[in-house]
Amino acid sequence: MSYYPLTSIPDYYGIDALLSEEHKLIRQSIRDWVESFVMPQIDHAAQNHTDIPGLMKELGKVGALGPYIPVEYGGSGLDQISYGLIMQELERGDSAVRSAASVQSSLVMFPINEYGSEEQKRKYLPKLAAGEFIGSFGLTEPNHGSDPGSMETHFKDMGDHYLLNGAKMWITNSPVCDMAVIWAKNEEGKVQGLIVERGMEGFTTPETHNKWSLRASKTGELVFNNVKVPKDNLLPGVTGLKGPLSCLNSARYGISWGVIGAAIDCYCTAVQYSKERKQFGKPIGSFQLQQKKLAEFLTEITKAQLLCLQLGSLKNTHKATPAQISMAKRNNVKMAIDIARESRQILGGMGIMGEFPMMRHAANLESVITYEGTHDVHLLITGLDITGINAF
Repeated sequence: MSYYPLTSIPDYYGIDALLSEEHKLIRQSIRDWVESFVMPQIDHAAQNHTDIPGLMKELGKVGALGPYIPVEYGGSGLDQISYGLIMQELERGDSAVRSAASVQSSLVMFPINEYGSEEQKRKYLPKLAAGEFIGSFGLTEPNHGSDPGSMETHFKDMGDHYLLNGAKMWITNSPVCDMAVIWAKNEEGKVQGLIVERGMEGFTTPETHNKWSLRASKTGELVFNNVKVPKDNLLPGVTGLKGPLSCLNSARYGISWGVIGAAIDCYCTAVQYSKERKQFGKPIGSFQLQQKKLAEFLTEITKAQLLCLQLGSLKNTHKATPAQISMAKRNNVKMAIDIARESRQILGGMGIMGEFPMMRHAANLESVITYEGTHDVHLLITGLDITGINAF
């Protein structure tokens, strides 16, 4: 029997009434695609440490790549709540699937759309939206994660091109990317964005192996050894950390929605299992401790849904602050990982089996709670917003 009961996806506070019909149609279309394309093969991909074949093109076909990018550049021109709902449904399938779409949308397409030239937008965005190009995003380095201002990757103006040197680490899609948006320091020490393409001499993308998390996703490095980058590949619209940090704000927003999907998957599975698994002559869902867990799961999911819906409304009117996004990312990822772990206990030994999603989601969320800003750093961002005093 299936442990992905769609009919029991929670809407305890009637939040659907606050969504438009378009929102619900978009959510349903992605939900159906996840059910038919992702669910049948995700356990095999995770168990065997392989990505899902043809994933990016399939994501492009269903409109999950850069959905808020204008139609003229290949996007769907959707609002931020639509983007969030898409991320929620993708991560209900697996964090690796949402990560692939999130990187492509928020970390590659977003900066090109916001800061790129007209030529760059028309050259890259339609192919990225269709999944014909796979993009990656280079900010984190081997020696610099939470402190991007100390990055060592740099480039020099050589007259007719830039010469790029350095390395980026923990990069989703890097082994299979066709191009990457890289953040590096110019000769004045100011951060700027460059578009680096596969095939440029000196540009390599070694894969990171032996991961216990995001096993259905390709992760690797971006290494630059005297890479000649055409001057037309510089993003002209931004200088400084504002560029990469604005990308991260978009990605963190998507994560705050996405992890609700992972939590819902675990919750729905636990509810169904608790009704059907019998011990001591009755369903385990009749016992107080199991009901306590399920009630707490539903409460936390509902709170996260409300948090995201209001954050999406703020994003739609360009009023969401980075600190508000940090709060949602931190709260919701912690919520999801707690539900993954506790729901695994409801299933007992069966909870570790690949037929059920708990262990896979829990392992994936160990990465999600760290990337795009660690759990602790997001706490300090809120602390800074409260006190005005920087603690890092």
